[in-house]
Amino acid sequence: MTDWSCITLEFEQSIGILRLSRPKVLNALNVQMLTEIRDALHHVMTRSEIKALIITGTGEKAFAAGADITELSKIKNGFEAEKQALLGQSVFDMVENMPIPVIMAVNGFALGGGCELALAGDIILAAEHAKFGQPEINLGILPGYGGTQRLARAIGEKNAKYYTFTGESFDSREAFRLGLVQKIFPIDQLLPEAKTLAKKLAKLAPIALHYMKKSIHNGLEMPLEKGLQLEASYFGLTFQTADRSEGMNAFLEKRKPTFRGE
Repeated sequence: MTDWSCITLEFEQSIGILRLSRPKVLNALNVQMLTEIRDALHHVMTRSEIKALIITGTGEKAFAAGADITELSKIKNGFEAEKQALLGQSVFDMVENMPIPVIMAVNGFALGGGCELALAGDIILAAEHAKFGQPEINLGILPGYGGTQRLARAIGEKNAKYYTFTGESFDSREAFRLGLVQKIFPIDQLLPEAKTLAKKLAKLAPIALHYMKKSIHNGLEMPLEKGLQLEASYFGLTFQTADRSEGMNAFLEKRKPTFRGE
């Protein structure tokens, strides 16, 4: 971990905090950073005691102001561009499919690739001054790290078309109105609130959370009937866990449950 140059990763009890750390370029996402994010996610998954992950940016200006345009400008052809898009998509897919909850603490600009990374999280908390957007149209390209797909699923087809077609950015209040952001905080409260939420989630039944996340993600791609069948299947799986017994016994005994992920 000590050779990472674009991110930092730390742990506080049962939660992890991954920081994007290229502040001189507003935490712009280059290939090195994408690779390091992927490595960090793998590392998080080796630590069974980590039950929730926060991803945020270093500083107060930017979560990630986009992909590294200097690097992108050196791409020679469509084949290389597609390869770059697939790299970004694979890393953000990994974020989305983490078996634990992933909270995005958006501390400033989340544009282009930064917005796409935020979209891959389970919950988005934002600073009051945060800005979101997919401005790729101004470069003559389209979002390539999942923006056209996840943004439409998050805020609806028409809204996604408006913001990707125009390239306009929108503030945290508009993001909240659109349903993209769940909570807004002053910048000095953002990370503490993210930690509080992460620690709260870390105390819940991890197997149930994992299947809940899978049920929502996978069910969105299915007709309602199939999604309901999937939900029932996962519901049945949770009944085979020790956590289910602990949760129900704790409720009947009027005490707080202690979940062990078993």
